[in-house]
Amino acid sequence: MSSSVQTQSSMPKLGEIFDEVQWVIQIRRTLEEELEDETEVPVSIFSVPKVLMSSDPDLYTPQQVAIGPYHHWRPEMYEMERYKLAAAKRSQKQFQRIKFQNLVEQLVKLEPRVRACYHKYLDVNGETLAWMMAIDASFLLEFLQVYAIKEGKMLSRVSTRMSHLVDYAGRKSAHNAILRDIIMLENQIPFFIVRKMLEFQFASLDEANDMLLAMLMGFYKEVSPFKLMETLPKIQVSVCAHLLDFLYDTIVPKVEEQPEIFEEEGNGEDKKEKGKSPSASSSSGTNYIKQLWDVIWNFLSKLNKGPIQMLKRLLLSNPVKVLFKLPWTILSKLPFFSVLARPLESLFSSQEKEDGKSENENGNPHKPPSVEEIAIPSVSDLSDVGVRFVATNGNLSCIGFDTKTATLTLPAISLDVNSEVFMRNLVAYESSNASGPLVFTRYTELMNGIIDSDEDVKLLRERGVILNRLKSDEEVAKLWNGMSKSIRLTKVPFLDKAIEDVNKYYNGRWKVKLGKFMKQYVYGSWQFLALLAAIALLLLMTLQAVCSVYSCSRIFHIKAIST
Repeated sequence: MSSSVQTQSSMPKLGEIFDEVQWVIQIRRTLEEELEDETEVPVSIFSVPKVLMSSDPDLYTPQQVAIGPYHHWRPEMYEMERYKLAAAKRSQKQFQRIKFQNLVEQLVKLEPRVRACYHKYLDVNGETLAWMMAIDASFLLEFLQVYAIKEGKMLSRVSTRMSHLVDYAGRKSAHNAILRDIIMLENQIPFFIVRKMLEFQFASLDEANDMLLAMLMGFYKEVSPFKLMETLPKIQVSVCAHLLDFLYDTIVPKVEEQPEIFEEEGNGEDKKEKGKSPSASSSSGTNYIKQLWDVIWNFLSKLNKGPIQMLKRLLLSNPVKVLFKLPWTILSKLPFFSVLARPLESLFSSQEKEDGKSENENGNPHKPPSVEEIAIPSVSDLSDVGVRFVATNGNLSCIGFDTKTATLTLPAISLDVNSEVFMRNLVAYESSNASGPLVFTRYTELMNGIIDSDEDVKLLRERGVILNRLKSDEEVAKLWNGMSKSIRLTKVPFLDKAIEDVNKYYNGRWKVKLGKFMKQYVYGSWQFLALLAAIALLLLMTLQAVCSVYSCSRIFHIKAIST
């Protein structure tokens, strides 16, 4: 991966004449180069997937400052170049032994390693890339030093030229705009570049790492929505790929993906055969009757013409289903009806599946949630059946549902103007980089599933789950409902169990069962009932017309009542 990336510097640009000799020389030189420690550098800086970018490009594209090569050449980013150069000059003053030019020369030697970190093609030569990395790293460090000061470690004060962009309180709009830009997935630079620059400013590598960690922890406390976490994991800065990777490792717990276990068909049949009792084996003669009935029913089910079709429609109507289902527990115990149980049950179940499919195709508002949204009731619906919501200061692994107390535990989250950009880019990074389960993506899908309106946000805010620093609860609802797109399906054991337990508890309430029964068999069968009423009215009108011509008392032998 890393060696093949190097050929991109030798590729001719548009309008240039292709030099075959130079191309061969560059290829030979690239193949002879070896990366540091003779190990492949994994790709860590990706392009945002198109399915996510299409929702709102501004949330993934830097608006004020470009860090790294992906957006460096955009004209609207040139305004910040003078601030970057000013930061580079101040960094040079802090170097103890070398000049800025020497730093660039060191970074040129790391060119193969730098290119290997980027997923997209970099159409720049090695020296240009080294200068770009050095200047952007200087600006990034000067911005992050604000948070080192908050952590009690002074690096240097912010210059007067940067004072209108950066402030210690972080209340200026320009400060928040830069903050959002530097946490975007496409706006990252490798951390080994930043650490290399800090090595030139401090006497030892340990001191440089301590200072970088202080900056990052202060930055995390500022930008992370999970500000109330009791204990933060100890992250080694040396193993983090970039700034967004550090934030992801701090927030998301490590979860290993569990492989799915499929049971062989033969094993299941063998277990059923071994589990049969002697009395069950003695009654195996009825299996022939069941098989015969299955064959006859399958033959009749294929006849969709004439009386057969009318009979099927009558049997499959909702009122008839109710009549069949109500006494079925009693009738299924009888010898003859027990034989008919399986075909009729399969008939009703298959028909319900077809009805559900046709409703979805016709745009029924009650259709099941799509892949992008988890099938789970909203906060308002869960509150109506007695579910309580409790906020915790733990991380995402604390999410769970207690069936005994009907309590859903969720981590407290604080939402402000930077939260949406932060969470969306975390989802983009996780989708592009994670080989295991998408934990944070699954969490956003859970919150999207339970929040449908501002009323749901209000209930969670009153219980301390959401700390709203936006203008209204409606904006929070739009934030969560907008994060519906996902790259792929994933399974997260502790989150999936919580969702399953919540759905099981909700669907087991009598209030919910009665509502579904009325909706399916009463409200859903109004057309059939209207037809019956029309037929009954027509019969009564016919009877009235007949009685007006003939004497109904003679026909029905009704004696007149004397007054």
